[in-house]
Amino acid sequence: MTLSVTKVSAPAKRFLATLLPLALLATSFPLAAQPNDVADALPLEEIQTFAEVFERIKRGYVEEVDDRTLLRNAMRGMLSELDPHSAYLDEDEYQSLRESTQGEFGGIGIEVGTQNGQLMIVTPIDDTPASRAGLLSQDIIIAIDGTPTDSLSLQEAVNLMRGDPGTSLRLTILRSGEESPREFTLTREVIRSESVKHETLEPGYGYLRISQFQSRTPEQARSALEDMTREQPLEGLILDLRNNPGGVLQAAVGVADLFLDEGLIVYTEGRLSDTEMSFSASPDTPARDVPLVVLINSGSASAAEIVAGALQDQRRGVIMGTESFGKGSVQQIMPLGNGEGLKLTTALYYTPNGRSIQAQGIEPDVDVVRGRLEVAEGRREIREADLDGHLSSQRELPPERAAMSQRLRDDYQLSEALNLLKALNVVDRRRG
Repeated sequence: MTLSVTKVSAPAKRFLATLLPLALLATSFPLAAQPNDVADALPLEEIQTFAEVFERIKRGYVEEVDDRTLLRNAMRGMLSELDPHSAYLDEDEYQSLRESTQGEFGGIGIEVGTQNGQLMIVTPIDDTPASRAGLLSQDIIIAIDGTPTDSLSLQEAVNLMRGDPGTSLRLTILRSGEESPREFTLTREVIRSESVKHETLEPGYGYLRISQFQSRTPEQARSALEDMTREQPLEGLILDLRNNPGGVLQAAVGVADLFLDEGLIVYTEGRLSDTEMSFSASPDTPARDVPLVVLINSGSASAAEIVAGALQDQRRGVIMGTESFGKGSVQQIMPLGNGEGLKLTTALYYTPNGRSIQAQGIEPDVDVVRGRLEVAEGRREIREADLDGHLSSQRELPPERAAMSQRLRDDYQLSEALNLLKALNVVDRRRG
């Protein structure tokens, strides 16, 4: 192999002359975690190579590219190569992210990420065009309105999927176990995600669904618990965190605190002092003794895993379902002086027992794969109601109870969670 050394041209030298003072200036700023001056000194040889690459692109690329675009792309690449969640945000992207954290934006309602270079649905958000269309966690998006996603950054893909309410969007999806892709045409809506829902499955048994963690989620969850216990005490509760992509760290802490009256909930560790935090439960706990089953799946990520991990480590509830997503990192949104911003991974979080969730996930105590109980065709059991001339019941189920019975038949994991709660209560009564 022959190596050739090319002299740096005059334009590259001028660029390098601009870059070197900045490099020297950067090394003058003290960092909280700075091992030594030698390790932190910027590599001048690599900076020189960067300047040479910059100059070659300027001179020889097939189309003319301005300096601003090249530098922006360099910053994007610098962040995107760190991990799937760090990103450079231009002004529109920064504003878009702020809108999404405020809980209202135009789109189809999915949380997306990248896996092995592919754009993947982490989870569809409840009551959105995505969930109603049947999009699933771990579906691979291979095209957006005919544009292949392998040429798009994560933020570019998000920008394509967002838009004005009422406009249509076509997604080409590759689903695990299927050879041919599917096409979904969805209509964008204003996504106003209500994060908490609740209902009574049977007398004494409550269901609390949290679809994502927003700033008001703990307050809404507490109100839901009070509503469910207004008529009679709860004998059991199902906390449904399936397909919950996460959200605000403090909101996850607040929800876990509803069920824990002492002990550690989560702690974070990073290089900077302000990224090291620890959160513990308070004595004010409305559901301290209620038997609890927590449902998770591969779409349960980040803040949802914080709650599940804390309740599992504190032996406060039974975790049921399938292994969670495994996002155990904390991102900070950092504004820049030009109206743009950075989304930077600054810490990892750990469960009370010191487990890192990153790329590991939460393993359930009881594995239950999502499915539906069905009787094979031709083997349906005969019941009294099938006989000609059968006597009708004098009492019919109320409409809401009939709908709930159908829901339990359709949702195998939910049905199994309810059965487990009943079994735990039977065991407790016998012990008593």
